[in-house]
Amino acid sequence: MPDPNSMDALALPPDFLLSVVVPVFNEARTIDEILDRVRACGIRCEIIVVDDGSTDGTRELLERWRDRPGVKILLHAANLGKGAALKTGFLAAEGDVVLVQDADLEYDPAEYSQLIQPIVADEADVVFGSRFQANGGCRPEFWHYFGNSLLTRLSNAFTGLKLTDVETCYKVFRRRVIGQIAPTLVERRFGVEPELAAKLARLPGLRVCERPIHYAGRTYAQGKKIGWRDGLRAVYCIVYYGLGG
Repeated sequence: MPDPNSMDALALPPDFLLSVVVPVFNEARTIDEILDRVRACGIRCEIIVVDDGSTDGTRELLERWRDRPGVKILLHAANLGKGAALKTGFLAAEGDVVLVQDADLEYDPAEYSQLIQPIVADEADVVFGSRFQANGGCRPEFWHYFGNSLLTRLSNAFTGLKLTDVETCYKVFRRRVIGQIAPTLVERRFGVEPELAAKLARLPGLRVCERPIHYAGRTYAQGKKIGWRDGLRAVYCIVYYGLGG
């Protein structure tokens, strides 16, 4: 049986291009390594790095990447939030498929093949990578797992989607799909996750699926930025955008 994660199984068109949108804020410790990993994924990519007002030296490190083939460096003058950085990146994407990659090392670009496979095989238009379907690897710590589970169930109740992990980083879109939604995105911080789910669910005939991914969570001491206030905002966003906001 062929390996579903292999490039042979994907049978990519020769001109296929994957746009990888990387929102960045103060990731000097990991930015070089994550970009190296994306470049080593085995798929032809354009890497769109959106620096969201970093002040820790990340921006200076990114200048060394600016002239490398297939890398776009976009800069926000101030820190606007992950949602704002994603919107900037989505609007700049030119690939057939668009994928979100966080700038830390919690998610592994080696899994791109299995994430894009349903779209390449014309079985889906959007793929969510689920941390809660994977066998092996690390799941989020208990309170993050519990909170994500509650948010996902609430989101599903409003959207009608059957997701297990609405707050996942790994979201993959046909470019024409995210192209319809990106100009309408409002949430500047982590509220963009439920906003995306709600707006995707409104698109007629959209095919959404999940694929299991592995996850190596980091602590707040290591730079994790999402907090309890973002959880409260997520509840508001689920209800507001779920009702058509």
